Amino acid sequence: MLKAWGFLARSSVKAGVLAAVMAVLPPGVQARGSGSSAFDGPVVAVAELPPQGRKTYALIFEGGPFPYDKDGSVFGNRERILPRHQRGYYREYTVKTPGSRDRGARRIICGGQVATMPDTCYYTQDHYSSFRRIVN
Repeated sequence: MLKAWGFLARSSVKAGVLAAVMAVLPPGVQARGSGSSAFDGPVVAVAELPPQGRKTYALIFEGGPFPYDKDGSVFGNRERILPRHQRGYYREYTVKTPGSRDRGARRIICGGQVATMPDTCYYTQDHYSSFRRIVN
């Protein structure tokens, strides 16, 4: 009987944690199960993104149109900083850098099966050297 109550208590805690996480995710973004592939890095609120980042983030959920041809292309995660997933899971989007003559170093990387409904998104301002998970 104690084992059954222990399982119930653990399940209730997990459900409470999941509900708390779901409350802070951006609209349309769903929490993924925990495990060894979870991202334990820093986070950034949508409101804390630069204005160009907020615009790019909104365009992702709207399906574009995007200003750069490479936006929406597959991100290979070669740096292996983000949780591992099969190729094609992640897509990258340019965050315009004022004054830059090229795409600059800022990107939003989103993962999921449907581009307009990503499971999670990450922001990098240093061309994939570091990432922050985007939260609402």
